[in-house]
Amino acid sequence: MMNTEEYSALPAVEPDAIFRYGEDENQFVDLYVPQGEGLHPVVVLVHGGCWRAMYGAKPLGGICRALNTVGIAVWNVEYRRDGNGGGYPQTLLDVARAADLLEKAAVEYPLDLARVISMGHSAGGQLALWLAGRRRLSPNSPIYSADPLPVHGVVCLAGVIDLVNAVAQGLCGETLPQVMGGLPADVPDHYRDASPMALLPLGVRQIHVVGDADTGILANVQPYIEAAEAAGDNVRLTIVPEAGHFEIVVAGTAAWQAVQSAVLALFE
Repeated sequence: MMNTEEYSALPAVEPDAIFRYGEDENQFVDLYVPQGEGLHPVVVLVHGGCWRAMYGAKPLGGICRALNTVGIAVWNVEYRRDGNGGGYPQTLLDVARAADLLEKAAVEYPLDLARVISMGHSAGGQLALWLAGRRRLSPNSPIYSADPLPVHGVVCLAGVIDLVNAVAQGLCGETLPQVMGGLPADVPDHYRDASPMALLPLGVRQIHVVGDADTGILANVQPYIEAAEAAGDNVRLTIVPEAGHFEIVVAGTAAWQAVQSAVLALFE
């Protein structure tokens, strides 16, 4: 199984364009555009790394280009994290601003805003699902957006998506409470607004992909799947054999084929 160091060492892949949505060095998006004519469907991609500053978007460049080969553009989001100005609400506001900036990019590049899905890995899974569910937030929430970019489906890759249970499980150690500004009992409103579990039903199709060896993540995802189905969402879980936490975000692996199939399925 691939470990964190091997994943972090994956080579960066130069994007076709870079868009900035703020003055901080971490407030940017890498755009990867397929060759060919016509408008391209778009994946808004959000990296993981336990919301920690040491892990960024660049290792996902390989799967961005892999999706380009099947005609899909990728909007690869960087954002502030724990240790570089992130946390609640900054991290969520960054991802929201980055997603909404796609409308500006569509003026310059052949992007089909009627066919946009989000996809996130690990902690990015929480953020990708949140992008689909943020329209359900109260206008009184500090992370509310009046006119968010419509997201028509979500591919969640080994996502940390039930934040309250993730704290109880110890996923990401002390980072999750630090990012959220405290424990669930201390700041319940933060968890209510940020956790995909609390935003159900999301009202969009979801495909969750988890490696069979990623047991801690599976324990977090499976109750969410049950709750999403009970809430009326169209949701599917794909468990990939002989895969851990990182194989699903590395182009060319057998696990990646399951992810690419999930993305294509949401654009059908």
